[in-house]
Amino acid sequence: MNVVTRFAPSPTGFLHIGGARTALFNWLYARHTGGKYLLRIEDTDRKRSTPEAIEAILDGLSWLGLESDEAPVYQFARRERHAEIVQQLIDSGAAYRCYCSPDELAEMREKAKAEKRSMRYDGTWRDRDPADAPAGIDPVIRFKAPQTGETVIEDAVQGTVTVGNTELDDLIMLRADGTPTYMLSVVVDDHDMGVTHAIRGDDHLTNAFRQTQIFNALGWDAPVYAHIPLIHGPDGAKLSKRHGALGVDAYRDMGYLPEAVLNYLCRLGWSHGDDEIFSMEQATAWFDIIDVNKGATRFDYDKLSSLNAKYIDESSNDRLIALALPGIEAALGKPVSDTVRQRLVNGMDSLKSRADTIPQLVDLSMFYCLDRPLAYTDKAAKMLDDDAKARLADIRGPLAELDTWDQESVESTVKAHAEAYNLKLGMIAQPLRAALTGSNVSPGIFEVAAVLGKNEALGRIEDAVAPR
Repeated sequence: MNVVTRFAPSPTGFLHIGGARTALFNWLYARHTGGKYLLRIEDTDRKRSTPEAIEAILDGLSWLGLESDEAPVYQFARRERHAEIVQQLIDSGAAYRCYCSPDELAEMREKAKAEKRSMRYDGTWRDRDPADAPAGIDPVIRFKAPQTGETVIEDAVQGTVTVGNTELDDLIMLRADGTPTYMLSVVVDDHDMGVTHAIRGDDHLTNAFRQTQIFNALGWDAPVYAHIPLIHGPDGAKLSKRHGALGVDAYRDMGYLPEAVLNYLCRLGWSHGDDEIFSMEQATAWFDIIDVNKGATRFDYDKLSSLNAKYIDESSNDRLIALALPGIEAALGKPVSDTVRQRLVNGMDSLKSRADTIPQLVDLSMFYCLDRPLAYTDKAAKMLDDDAKARLADIRGPLAELDTWDQESVESTVKAHAEAYNLKLGMIAQPLRAALTGSNVSPGIFEVAAVLGKNEALGRIEDAVAPR
């Protein structure tokens, strides 16, 4: 069997993190089996579906590298095909026209409410003669669901799942205005697209029973269902915006790398031994849908950030500079000069090892980009008391005499000066850090001095010791 999977989002909002994981699992399983991964935009809800949401979904999938193998299928554009299949079901006796009025349906709801049960259509028009239809009522088309026996699903994740057919009523397949409903459209589209495996959230499990019945009525093979567990927040509650249920674009804006997000999403409900960090090539080789856990998994920002830090540290300096520059230039209010860009190139190895996200990398990089004189943080300002300024003034002379300006020469000069005056190294290094960076934290201060260059470093020392 040639595997065909599909990701089928509804374009009523952004591509949320749970949807991204569903897309990833479909993509991985198709790649693992040498199959095909498709995208279907389920836009039958015309009131809530928007072009902006479609664009956000496509953009999010593109950022993650999860584009489909074929052009997206738009469900609403296939409505005539859906209606054609409904007519086949009517002709075969597997569907019927229901002429219940809004008042009759309201009465059914009230009765169900009074009996403290969920609303189920009572089959009023299931076996009635359409000739009895009242005037002025446009009928809906309902599926004639089996009333005895069971519907069984052999789910690739959940195992064998069974429901008594008495629990399922005659669902609407075609609305009174002639538009198809989700339940019918999904069946027709999965069949026509050749979908062999429907991998989706386990909140769709109930839908699978109804869809299986429609597949059976049409004489079609249902796909293998694989209902993956939902993602919960750290507290075990359903994932919400406060937990991290944001659009994929938000994670990009927060400075997460796509490969880190993909790696983290893989680990939400699936694992390969104790492996924590792996490429998509490795995940493709290892992934099998039967290895997905049944239970819900918990989203953890700290773990995502920790993983992202590792990917940042392993990224090329050119890539990181390209990602950081928009934030740096926005903070500066101007483009960076070639000189500043070169400082970033020279200092990036140390900067990236300290950053969890791109915005953090921007913040860590700013001292290389600022014009003189620097503004000092409160802690840096405390380091620059009168005694410290005097020590900086003393060290400036020996530094200015250096013919070779690099990390080793700056470090050896400062150390020799400290020894000569019987000073602890920190008594010079800490004020020097404050003078060169405006902060009390930075990469190694001798490296910083080398990256800044002789003229800039000496100028910043001069600014620090000058009266303010």
